[in-house]
Order: sequence, then structure tokens, then C-alpha cells
Amino acid sequence: MHEMAITRSMVDLVLDEAKKAGGGKVKSINVLLGEMSGVVDRSIQFHFDLMSKGTAAEGAELIFKNVPNQARCRKCGSVFSPRDIFWSCDKCKSLEVDITGGSELRVESIEVE
Repeated sequence: MHEMAITRSMVDLVLDEAKKAGGGKVKSINVLLGEMSGVVDRSIQFHFDLMSKGTAAEGAELIFKNVPNQARCRKCGSVFSPRDIFWSCDKCKSLEVDITGGSELRVESIEVE
């Protein structure tokens, strides 16, 4: 259900930015969506279609770019994509890692006519 609030914020942001760009029709919106964000793209799309009706964003295409989980080992510096729940380094097996990707949830760009 949190997708509804997220989508409301996204629609508001998109409409504000479209207005700043001259108030044209929004054609497309590029959204970065991290694997760990806990957000489902189909749900965002559903809510967006409802919330954008009658606005400059109605009918805009949502383009989701899925960002995989990524981490960097604090011990050896290796960057890797964790595949299990333990998130150990692929090279040295250390569990001391920093998350460097996969939690993104943001509008990357907007195309306005």
C-alpha cells in the first residue's frame, strides 16, 4: 500500500517539473527502481494511471530501470552483486560490506513536449 503514497509524491514532482519546463504534456518518466526498494513497478504504474488522470501527466509512459543489489567489501574493496541473504564478499568471503546499489527509488528524468 505504500506505493500509493510514493506514486502521489512522484505525480506531484512530475507535474511541478513539467510546469517549470513550460507546462507541456509529459511524454515519459524514467524511474530508477532498486531491487531492495520494496516497491513493485506494476503497482506504481497502476496508481500513476489513476492519479494522473486529467493532468499533464495523463498517458505518460513510465519507464522503469531496475537497479540490482550491489555491495563493496570493506576488507578487499571488491564490488559485487550479492546473491544470498548473507551478503558475503565473492573474493574474500568477508561479511563487512557496504551497500552501494539497489535501494534507489527516484525519478531520473522527465520528457515534456
